Amino acid sequence: MANEEPRARNGLVEMVVESVRVHMLSSRHVVILKETEHERYLPIWIGPWEASAIAMKLQGLTADRPLTHDLFASALESLGVRVDRVVISTLAEETYHARLHLERDGSTFEIDSRPSDALALAVRTGGRIFASEAVLEQAALGGDAANEDAGEVDAEGSALESTGEKVVDPRLDIFRDFVNSLDVDPETGEGRTRPQD
Repeated sequence: MANEEPRARNGLVEMVVESVRVHMLSSRHVVILKETEHERYLPIWIGPWEASAIAMKLQGLTADRPLTHDLFASALESLGVRVDRVVISTLAEETYHARLHLERDGSTFEIDSRPSDALALAVRTGGRIFASEAVLEQAALGGDAANEDAGEVDAEGSALESTGEKVVDPRLDIFRDFVNSLDVDPETGEGRTRPQD
């Protein structure tokens, strides 16, 4: 439906890719999802190849030859398969899980995916991005997710995923400080580290 609320049925909340950032000292990458209608963020650590694949598309860049996610998107299109949406569906045993929702000739298919691959595919195909409310309640920062323990957490707080897509305790100060040290150079769109005070 055209007027469908971002807080969709079945406990799903629509998100967008707010940015892909890099911490220059450790060369670790994070993709930050933002809720479309509220100031709530979901940072997820991802590997450098997936970060590059997402960032390139967001910046309108293309590789000389198709990258893996480009190839997959082209193959799906050639087969008449549409990426309807991707869902960051669960957070279990410190690992995020995602689901690809595909549609072909009125039939729908669900496929298990790493969040980083699902997001790289979504930005290539225009598929909508959702996170389950349960995941956001566990790991989101800012807005509705603020609580007494994380009252000062801003949009770039913790709840981070490692390069192996493992999460850590979203309330640990050390990880909040790490993500707060991330920044994006407005001229190049590339990540850089803020100078320390």
